[in-house]
Amino acid sequence: MRTNVGLWWVLSGFFFIVAVVYTWWNLVNNTGEVVNRIEWVGTIVLLFTSFMSLLIAFYVSRVHRAQGGELPEDRLTAEIDDGDPELGEFSPWSWWPIVLAFAAALGMIGLAVGTWLMPIGIAVFVIAIVGWVYEYYRGYFAR
Repeated sequence: MRTNVGLWWVLSGFFFIVAVVYTWWNLVNNTGEVVNRIEWVGTIVLLFTSFMSLLIAFYVSRVHRAQGGELPEDRLTAEIDDGDPELGEFSPWSWWPIVLAFAAALGMIGLAVGTWLMPIGIAVFVIAIVGWVYEYYRGYFAR
């Protein structure tokens, strides 16, 4: 995590320096009034990129400080399994995610082609959500 904090601070400084150099370059190469010589879109985008990197660096450094310890990625003696958390319980035999994806695709096709497909997509979506949530309450895998 310490490395991530450093990388985001470096990126923030880099984008700020690039924004200054970009603005200076526009001032040197273009003629006319100062306001018209600066290419504002690139300057503002680079400044906002620097600002967003600064926000991420600040957030990650606060999270690192609040943890009170080092992550497994920061220790040289860490094993791969040290950073492998329990992700939850998944059903490899479940067909409901495929039905849910079909419902989402049907809804998007309904938006693109014809609105008459939207109610059908919503109905399939509700059925898929209910089926996925309650798949452990009925049938062979009931608990």
